[in-house]
Amino acid sequence: MHTIHGNLLFCLFALFLPAVACGPSATRSPDSLARKPTFALVVGVRDDGFYITMEKGARAKARELGVDLVVDGPAQFSAVLQAPIVDAMIARKVDALLIAATDKQAMIEPIRRAHEAGIKVVSVDSAIGDGDYQNGPITFPVSYIGSDNVMGGRIACEALIKAIGGKGKIYIQNLKPGLSTTDQREQGCRDAIRETNGAVTLVGVDYNDDNSGRAAEQTGALLQRIPDLSAIFGTNLFSARGAAQAVRNAGFAGSIRIASFDAPEAAIQDLRENVVDFVIAQKPAEIGATAVEYAVRAVAGDTAGLKKRVPTGYVVIDRNNVDTPEAQGAIYKSK
Repeated sequence: MHTIHGNLLFCLFALFLPAVACGPSATRSPDSLARKPTFALVVGVRDDGFYITMEKGARAKARELGVDLVVDGPAQFSAVLQAPIVDAMIARKVDALLIAATDKQAMIEPIRRAHEAGIKVVSVDSAIGDGDYQNGPITFPVSYIGSDNVMGGRIACEALIKAIGGKGKIYIQNLKPGLSTTDQREQGCRDAIRETNGAVTLVGVDYNDDNSGRAAEQTGALLQRIPDLSAIFGTNLFSARGAAQAVRNAGFAGSIRIASFDAPEAAIQDLRENVVDFVIAQKPAEIGATAVEYAVRAVAGDTAGLKKRVPTGYVVIDRNNVDTPEAQGAIYKSK
């Protein structure tokens, strides 16, 4: 985490006071004066433990730094539903947009509109384009702050491969093609499987459109075709939840190893009930807090030292460490 020093805070608030100038603040338009900065956090979907925990971290940092934070997100994980929320934030003239893009291509233009309106953009959790804001085709966002998802997928599947004795059949339950985070988690898992030199095989990948019921149906159908399945990697909350339900319904709980990406309370309950074997916890509160800090600095014009990519870490939770302070602190909040 970074520290905002007193002079930076002075510069930030100078942006919103008519009598003070500090670097780029002298060019601020009159309607932005004499008020606290307002940041918008637009999450991928409402009422999701991951984003609730991210909001908690962002709100705490916003209070610390004297920023007003508004939070919104679509009812479903959809670019069609998220884009109008971005437009509403542009109309509201927020100073910074912290956004978890629901599609790495479809959300480019809505987010570009925010940038062109003078709003500082920080990607949280998921990116647009290829996520390389330094050298890639999209460079206007201040930063992409979130987990190294290729590494996360690798960590998950390496844990599964070890648990099944280094040989067997793995199945991936994924959200949908085109989302940077879960595309990368699938890639990381594929990389881990490839490195077994054929000892472990990938028997299939299904896309459930962020619907746990569909994930359960798909997994159930696969279990009928491949009853000797060894392990399942669920690339997000709903993928893992649906897969776990299908495994439970088929009577395979305990014999098919499951790694669940993300650590809501439901995943921890599945872990305790021996349905899920590994829970890969991201650090969403850290992502939210760091994004607010970066946005504060960007709005103040103090971009020196800001990184275009800020990877955050993981906590791997299993039944041996689930009650440790580190693991308990990594579980996502439901409200």
